[in-house]
Amino acid sequence: MPRRRQPTARQERLGAELRKLREAAGLKAREAAALIGSDSAQMSQMEAGTAGVSEERLRSLAAHYSCEDEELIEALTVMATDRTRGWWEEYRGKLPTPFLDIAELEHHATYRLDVEFLNIPGLLQTEDYARGVFSYRVPELPRSEIELRVQHRVKRREVIEGPTPIPYEAVIHEAALRIRVGDRAAMRAQLTRAMELSAADHLTVRVIPFDLDGFGGAWATMMYAGGAVPKLDTVVRDAGANGTAFVDSASQLGAFRTLFRKIEAVSLEPERSRDFIHRLAKEL
Repeated sequence: MPRRRQPTARQERLGAELRKLREAAGLKAREAAALIGSDSAQMSQMEAGTAGVSEERLRSLAAHYSCEDEELIEALTVMATDRTRGWWEEYRGKLPTPFLDIAELEHHATYRLDVEFLNIPGLLQTEDYARGVFSYRVPELPRSEIELRVQHRVKRREVIEGPTPIPYEAVIHEAALRIRVGDRAAMRAQLTRAMELSAADHLTVRVIPFDLDGFGGAWATMMYAGGAVPKLDTVVRDAGANGTAFVDSASQLGAFRTLFRKIEAVSLEPERSRDFIHRLAKEL
């Protein structure tokens, strides 16, 4: 298979999982390569995501690694043989790569969880709200790129509004609901959209009010995407000047799952959250 110049986050994740299996088996790259008639250079490329791996080789490696997790092997096989060219590909070369990687991650996710403290989660944003968020980027973006980003964000909503939506839960702090990104009318429309979407069976919105006692989790903004199996879950976080971070280690995923449940447990119930958002919208 030809070497990729710029693998996607999904391709890099497949390679990383192959490396984890090899390391768990106690094999060096050259030793694993020899088992499938390859060399250490190609093995390194496969584990970096810069070279593809066939289903035959993947299953052979899993057998040599004594991996008995059949669900994981099947999920990795799907990743290895997937040739999907999704709608996000039309933005390649036009928007930063993480935009495309997040859209692809969501496309393959089995569920989504969000925790936000200062902004409405992207999947719930109206066009005007998204435009307001992107307009505040520094250095400033040209109008044409702002509109590209807004279009991309709108298309991402298919995962919760399309014909086969995935389960989605968002926990939003009151601060994000009160900060006016845009004028009163735009913010009222944004709150109304969040409230209306929360009535769907597959979608839950919860609110953390200002007056909650003893809440110390305001640093825990996260986007959590469920994989085909829990080992393939991913957390996406803003890494500041370093861009977007895709977190996939077992220990970190476990910590974020625990953190989400703690935050979910202290948030308002869905019905009370809808009433809360409705009240804020009426105040505008």
